Amino acid sequence: MNSLRIVNSLRMMLIGLTILSTASARTVAQVAKDAGTGMQGAHEIQVTLRKYEFNPGSLRVRKGEQVKLVMTAVDHDHGFKIDDFNINQKIPKGTTVVVEFTADKTGTFQFRCSNVCGLGHRNMKGTLVVEE
Repeated sequence: MNSLRIVNSLRMMLIGLTILSTASARTVAQVAKDAGTGMQGAHEIQVTLRKYEFNPGSLRVRKGEQVKLVMTAVDHDHGFKIDDFNINQKIPKGTTVVVEFTADKTGTFQFRCSNVCGLGHRNMKGTLVVEE
């Protein structure tokens, strides 16, 4: 009878520990996710670069927003250059690079690939529209 009590007590402790560890794992995962966001309130846009295009090719943000471009070059070394915001970033093939800036002026601004990527390189362009 005494050993049955011990087994039941151990089962209850095991169930309690399982519940606590599951809740703790979720809390730790959420804290890690929140900590990894970088700039709070940033307008994040995923951009894929491939011969000879940016996808999406037109980006829209609001003036004053923190902009976070998560850029992936899939087929070749590429670059991202937007003169009006003094940005010129190389994105090596197969990597993801984050470009962050503040959209501090309104208008339509052209960006382009700044790393020669083949015959169609000159046509690898896009637009950033910053609205009031």
